[in-house]
Amino acid sequence: MDLPTRTKCWVLAEKPIGKPIISGPNSTFQLETRQLPNLEPGQILLKTCFLSNDPAQRMWIDAELPADRLYLKPIEVGQVMASRGIGRVLSSRSSKIKAGSQVVLPNIGWMEYAVVPDETVTVLEPLPLGLSVTHYLGALGNTGLTAYYGLVVQGEAKPQDTVIVSGAAGATGSMVIQIAKKIVGCERVIGIAGTDEKCQWVESLGADLCLNYKSESFVDDLKKGSAGGVDVCFDCVGGSILDHIFPRMSKFGRIAACGAISGYNEKGSAQFENWFHVVSMRLKIQGFIVLDYAAHAQDAIDVLKQAIADRKVVLGEKSQTIDPVTFLDIPKVWLRLFEGGNTGKLITAL
Repeated sequence: MDLPTRTKCWVLAEKPIGKPIISGPNSTFQLETRQLPNLEPGQILLKTCFLSNDPAQRMWIDAELPADRLYLKPIEVGQVMASRGIGRVLSSRSSKIKAGSQVVLPNIGWMEYAVVPDETVTVLEPLPLGLSVTHYLGALGNTGLTAYYGLVVQGEAKPQDTVIVSGAAGATGSMVIQIAKKIVGCERVIGIAGTDEKCQWVESLGADLCLNYKSESFVDDLKKGSAGGVDVCFDCVGGSILDHIFPRMSKFGRIAACGAISGYNEKGSAQFENWFHVVSMRLKIQGFIVLDYAAHAQDAIDVLKQAIADRKVVLGEKSQTIDPVTFLDIPKVWLRLFEGGNTGKLITAL
């Protein structure tokens, strides 16, 4: 088989303000073909198989955020769009990795093929119960680690706690629901999602209650469902949903701030009318990044793998949304994250 010498790639053409544009003269991304470097000792040639789609990618290309406020270097105009991914090794000059192996790496980027050093990849091991390796991008990747450390360490969740999770039908939120109920054993777990169907799925994962935030009765339902108070909030959304949660928090409640996807494409959208509750209830709000726990990642992965093997954590059909597309459609799939078009982890399959 002739090995590729060139690769298609999506590069950042213009840093967006507001919602990224994926077609037309002002497109956020531009399709290019670039020459691949020669394979050197210690390097491998990969074909991209799966790409992770994550809300954090929006922050990496933002036109207004200063670089010194980001936890990773921003993507600059002309650079390939970054993405975690899984690839198949086509050729290897590494003594550690053989051709044919499947590997996961923190940044394969939106590229059809890539040449990378062998120390930047991890060879994938089979998962319990014959599960797809794509879960290494979700439940057993940064998504699962975010859920575990955000709830257990930042949120200090305990069995007697009531926990509320925004974005509960998403990749991270759906894992938080299961960890809270089935690993920590929290007394009451409440999810928030965007449709009745998603809420039914969240409840099937173990939530005692899931509320549709688009329902006209959402605020009243939230009051009734959390009548005993909320000890821990795992917040993936920010904005008005978080504002409605503030009055439901118990004294000395803990809020693990994971993300704020409601405002990533709408600057200035967060206006908190209930901020006084943060003061009056002495709430602790702690932002966190999963990279803070990189040194302990394997510990959490071992816990989650065992929970999966014991069927405490269930990774079913809706735990990931895998979208098989051509290379040209990569930006379109990513944009679905901000439109509520998925349950669980959104993955691009090439």
